[in-house]
Amino acid sequence: MAKKVAVVEDEAELASLVEYNLERNGFVARVMRGARDTMRELEDFGPDLILLDVMLPDADGFELCRQIRKHSTLARTPILFLTARSEEVDRVLGLELGGDDYVTKPFSIRELIARVKAHLRRGDVPVEASAPSTGPFELDRAAHRVLLRGKELDLTSTEFKLLEFFLSHPGKAYSRESLLSEVWGEAHFVTPRTVDVHIRRLREQIEEKADEPKFLVTVRGFGYRFER
Repeated sequence: MAKKVAVVEDEAELASLVEYNLERNGFVARVMRGARDTMRELEDFGPDLILLDVMLPDADGFELCRQIRKHSTLARTPILFLTARSEEVDRVLGLELGGDDYVTKPFSIRELIARVKAHLRRGDVPVEASAPSTGPFELDRAAHRVLLRGKELDLTSTEFKLLEFFLSHPGKAYSRESLLSEVWGEAHFVTPRTVDVHIRRLREQIEEKADEPKFLVTVRGFGYRFER
């Protein structure tokens, strides 16, 4: 079944170009102009991935991202921001709000399609039937969820993939570059800073004190290690 991609973009020419190329590559695409009823449109469409412009006429893309991440069925849908705002503070804010990627305008359509495919491919990896436990964590790959002391964590698709990797490789230190390769795979457009942002978001959920981590510890001058 073809994957569905929502294009939340108010620039008609760009939206049509993106929609056309998505459909050429076998996706089902739907353009949404970013009005106040976008959440309802997203609910009706049920996308596998969302391309979200930051600067919309009737809504703020960052605020819309917040709403998506709080929604019961859309919360784990990958979000790729589309924006002309290239400052690092905007990229970091987008990631901190739950975005999975950040594409700066003007961009190459071929690169955009490659990013879409890479993110969707990460969700198609075959799952194991078992649900291994690591300390107080229970990883359920089939259900795409992680429980901490019996309570399900509210993870985005990227956060799940990153935590899944750490839970499967406890006690070993990984550099940021290694994590990019292992977790993001072919998506080489992301930077080591991306890893730091997602580590911080994970710590806020799994640590009693995010600034004094006991599970996701920093290996000074190298990267990160997961402790049981």
